[in-house]
Amino acid sequence: MTSDAASTPVLRRLLRFLDAIKFQETVFALPFAYSGMVLAGRGLPGWDPFLWITVAMVGARTLGMAANRLIDRRIDAGNPRTAKRHLPQGTLKTADMAALCAVAAVVFLLAAWRLNTLALALAPVAAGFLILYPFTKRFTWAASFFLGWALAIAPSAAWIGVTGSLAWQPVLLSCAVACWAASFDILYHAQDFDYYTKNGLHSVSQQFGVRAAFRTARVLDVVALACLVALGVWMGLAFPYFVSCVVAAAFMVYKHSLVSPVDMSRVGVAFFRINAYVSLTMFLGTLISVLAFQ
Repeated sequence: MTSDAASTPVLRRLLRFLDAIKFQETVFALPFAYSGMVLAGRGLPGWDPFLWITVAMVGARTLGMAANRLIDRRIDAGNPRTAKRHLPQGTLKTADMAALCAVAAVVFLLAAWRLNTLALALAPVAAGFLILYPFTKRFTWAASFFLGWALAIAPSAAWIGVTGSLAWQPVLLSCAVACWAASFDILYHAQDFDYYTKNGLHSVSQQFGVRAAFRTARVLDVVALACLVALGVWMGLAFPYFVSCVVAAAFMVYKHSLVSPVDMSRVGVAFFRINAYVSLTMFLGTLISVLAFQ
């Protein structure tokens, strides 16, 4: 067999892995991690911490997504919305996803070790939280809030990666991320209201109704924005940061305009991209504010 012929199945398998964990969506949380990194050092920290913070973030997200797909494979198989995912369809095996979890965990711990002692000490806690999240829909309606906090680890972890300690400022940024991510997840899982109700699974919409879930999501976005503005005031950030808050607010309003309790047909690619726009906008505002005006 030629090397080209041998590489084709390998490439296909790699692409399946990347698609299964939605690798491209790493961009959602990574800019908030970079915001925490920039704020921690009041500037760019240098190539070494930047590299290992990036590796840690990619490793952690890959671990979380792979664990989610592995743990929820039977739920995904029964849900019409997710039945075509790789594990239910058999295009990837359970052992494949378990191996990906193991590799991602090693990469994450290695990156934490390269950063500093506190990062390494807290890495197993973060990894455990990421693995716990998929189980939460089985016993609590607050599952989306667990996801929010799983993503909220990013800015505080990046701050620790730079400084070797934790402060209240990144915790406030983490609160903003937690509310922002939980809001999106609540809307996303409102699609599964019927399936969750029939199969004894839990979500905000299943517990309180779809309309209440939408109201909750709007409140969480308002709280997220309030936290972001408060952070800018607290840290004395310049006006570009607050401009980014206004732009992020516009993206959030647009997100809510795309869907309603009676029409969730537009929970698609454009809806997902809004998360990337929000996080990138906030990172750019933070970076410009710190580098150009501090």
